[in-house]
Amino acid sequence: MKLADMNICVVGVNHSTTTVAIREKLAISTRQLSDALVSLGSYVDHGIILSTCNRTEIYTVSGDDHNTEQSSADFLRNYSALSDKDLRRHIYVYKDKGAVEHLFRVASGLNSMIIGEYEILGQVARALDVAERVKMANFPLCNLFRNAIRTGRQVREETLISRNALSVGSVAIDLAIGALGSLSNCRVLVIGAGEAGMLVARAAKGRGAQEIAVTSRSEERAATVAAALGGGLASMSNLEAELSISDIVISCTGAPHLILDLNLLKESMKTRPELPLVVIDIAVPRDVDPAVEQINNVFLYNIDHLTEVSESNRELREKEIHSAEAIIDTQADKFFRWWRALEVRPTVSALVKKTEGIRRRQLSATVKKLNGLSEEELASLDAMTKAIVKKILHEPIQYLKEHPHHVESHTKLVRDIFGLDGDKRE
Repeated sequence: MKLADMNICVVGVNHSTTTVAIREKLAISTRQLSDALVSLGSYVDHGIILSTCNRTEIYTVSGDDHNTEQSSADFLRNYSALSDKDLRRHIYVYKDKGAVEHLFRVASGLNSMIIGEYEILGQVARALDVAERVKMANFPLCNLFRNAIRTGRQVREETLISRNALSVGSVAIDLAIGALGSLSNCRVLVIGAGEAGMLVARAAKGRGAQEIAVTSRSEERAATVAAALGGGLASMSNLEAELSISDIVISCTGAPHLILDLNLLKESMKTRPELPLVVIDIAVPRDVDPAVEQINNVFLYNIDHLTEVSESNRELREKEIHSAEAIIDTQADKFFRWWRALEVRPTVSALVKKTEGIRRRQLSATVKKLNGLSEEELASLDAMTKAIVKKILHEPIQYLKEHPHHVESHTKLVRDIFGLDGDKRE
């Protein structure tokens, strides 16, 4: 199948279309990504999965956009164990240019909960890297994602969208300060040794937190993160005691089950009923039982609590959003013209090959009649005939490339007029 005959499709959910309760069922952690891509290979020939705290999306390229859309939805439904009815209420689908524009907006930080945040650009790059490693990303998908990454960088370089941009970490810490009043002398417990938890902890430290402890099922990784934060290790096997002496708990483990349940938090608060405990759950699936909000002096914030801050952030950056969208529109148009122009390449190659054959044969016949030409004269004659053919073909070729919406009828006309599908020799 010709590359340009293929359709681009994205099927997914994000923080705008559904709650964390649904997103956590669809979430695919970094550890699970390779296996999930292999599983996706049973549904589609090629695909890339982009899964973050805010979204899970399947990008595919296929000759049948309807079947690919259905196959991507089937994968998400089977992976999440959601019913088809429940899933269909939340997913969105973009195709072709709409899919390109969507990915470019995602990479530029315009579809993030916190507008202009940096983390998403690295997440897009990692999604491509893992898909390439497991052989699920073919040339068009790779090129699509590389263009998205370049566009994301251009938006950040040429607009102020990311200047003083808030991060999920800084917003979460602002919420913690609202509950505690100050982070001075606070102890922060980080559960999980991933990048997201470390970013929140770093934000807490920058706002005055005095002590940071890190715990994880991987003690080696926890030690690495603790060293990076200038903190110490905590015991995963003794969470109740660790919770009882902490002021802020940041949990982001990527575990498929709850890490902090209602009973555990109740027991830990018995020794400190008058002291507030802020629990920041930035994991998807959630690490913390939502019921812990019932406990007196426990303040729980998860990804969904950032929505209000997100809307405020969007309003502040509205002018920069317009500037970023202008860049995205330009780059998406450029990419899509390249995509659709791919179909004319075989025709252009055949046309150039045929005219070059005619030129060579006619040049050879003419040279035989002209005796005594020097090497320099022969070279000049060759260059002149090449230039003539090039100038004659320039406008037809440009026309084919610049009118992609009529490419099928135009290429057929050119092939018929010039006999590109026949065996005749001029």
